[in-house]
Parts: sequence; C-alpha cells; structure tokens
Amino acid sequence: MEKNGLTLKDIDEAEKRIHPYTVRTPLLRPGTLDEVLGCEVYLKPEMLQVTGAFKMRGATNKILSLTEAERSKGIITSSSGNHGQACALAGRTIAIKVTVVLPEDAPQIKIKKVKAFGANVLLGPRNYKERMKIVREEREKHGYILVHAYEDFAVMAGQGTIALEILRDCPGIETILVPIGGGGLISGISTAIKEINPKIRVIGVESEKCAPYAESRKAGRRVEVDFLPTIADGLACREPGDNPYPIIEKYVDDIVTVDEEDIKTAMRLIATHAKLIAEPSSSVGIAALLSKRIKLRPDEKVCSVLTSGNWDIDMIGKIFNEGL
Repeated sequence: MEKNGLTLKDIDEAEKRIHPYTVRTPLLRPGTLDEVLGCEVYLKPEMLQVTGAFKMRGATNKILSLTEAERSKGIITSSSGNHGQACALAGRTIAIKVTVVLPEDAPQIKIKKVKAFGANVLLGPRNYKERMKIVREEREKHGYILVHAYEDFAVMAGQGTIALEILRDCPGIETILVPIGGGGLISGISTAIKEINPKIRVIGVESEKCAPYAESRKAGRRVEVDFLPTIADGLACREPGDNPYPIIEKYVDDIVTVDEEDIKTAMRLIATHAKLIAEPSSSVGIAALLSKRIKLRPDEKVCSVLTSGNWDIDMIGKIFNEGL
C-alpha cells in the first residue's frame, strides 16, 4: 500500500537503510566566502555522491523498500538526469531492471552516465508531462514499478537524511538553503529540520525562469507557470508536486528566486573558494546569498545544499571563463 505521509521516523529509518550504499558527505566551511556573502557559510557537497548528486539517497531508499515481488517487475522513472542515474545505480546494486525516460536535450554527461550504470534509456520531450505519458505507456506494457523523482514519500525520506547529517555536523546551524525543482528534496529536509528544531529557517531557492513554488505561494494555491529555458535545468518544473506542495507550505519559511547571471557567478565562487564543481541547479543557494535576497546577520550560520555536479564539463568551462 502506498504510504500517504512523511515523518521524522521515516527519515531516521531511511538513514539506516541507505547507509551502506550512499556517501555521508562532509559539511565544509570555506571561510573565505563569509566576507563575500555576508554570513558564516557552510556547504553540503552532495556532488560527492557516487552518481554526483543527492538523488542517490532517495532512489536507494525507495528501491530498497520494494518487496521481492515488486523488484521482479523492474522499475521505471522519468528524470532530467540525476534521478535517473541514481535509479540506474541503485537498481544495478540489487540486480533489478531499470528504465529511465530522459529529455532528449539533457546534458550528454547525464545520458551517458545513466546508460553506463546499466539502465535502459528512452528519450522524450523536455516537457515533463509528455515524458510521463511515455512512462505510463511503458508501465502498461511491462508492469514496471514507478519510482517518482519527487512525489514518492520514500524518495523524500531518503533526501531528508541530508538534514540529519547537517545537524550532527553543526548543531548550531540557523538557516538552510535548498534548491527547489519538483520539491522532493526540500520536503524531506524541511520535515527533518522542523520536527527536530522548528527555530532553524529552511529557505527554498528557484530559478526566476521557472518558479512554480514561489508563484504558488504568492497566489495562495498551486499554479502552473510558463517554462522559460534556464541553465538550472535540473530545477525545471512547471507546477508544484501534489505531495511536496503541502509539506513545503507547512515547513518552508521562505522561497526566493535568482537570475541566470547570479547562478553563473555562484558557480565560479564555489569553484574558487571551495574547489568544487557545482552544476547550475546546485548553485542557486549561493546565488541567493550573493543577490542579497535573504536577510542575514554577519554571524549567522548558513548552510547551502550543493545538490549535484553533473553538467557537461565544456559548458561549465565556458561559464568559468566568462568570469576571467
């Protein structure tokens, strides 16, 4: 039976379940960023996961939660790239069949990695709803189990383990910045944080080119937005998810948006000060600090979750060279 909620207990159980299969990423303190960004900066570098993204946590928790009968059917997912890689590797680890539907314009590194991890890849439109039609057709044909990137509570619970690690490494953390795409990551993190210490602020960050959660909060209801191409392709989402939306409205203190130039500058800052290659979607938290969209004290302890580093290296190189 599909579970219809997310609790701190779910996240605690997910941490125990995925521990042998995922990396406990460090909490970094590159002090030279403080003066630039106006607070005490901490970084949670999830690009250090084997697949190069936080998605390994949620996909692994979901797949390990499946019954033997469900595993025998194989799984399918739609992804912009990172979730697909995570499903492919987690599926290979426990020897089940994995099919991933990717956008045909996804960065080649993401497509190649999904294939390298052993998944069957189908290419479809960038439009998420159109790709989900392909998922439904494949499920009807083959009986696959769906591992949704952000609607699934087991996936959210896996992502929430990031929060438990942050709190252990820095109990005095005051604000956590989380990129928002479909909303599964921030749902998991905010649930863990607010059920442990409601005083800690959780702030979501979207690209201003595609900001359904920010617009929905303004409207007081779920709204669909026009999609404009953004370098933060991993955050591209037209409307809030059914399951993440109420969690985000309950637990997330604020949602801010950032522009393309601040995202690029944030990528360069992360590379310069922390020696990390962060893809654009990963860098929006630092972009929010850079653009002064969030009110902070100079001594405030702020953690930005760096979600991933899976972007074509030549494209990242061009962005880095723009700053020279």
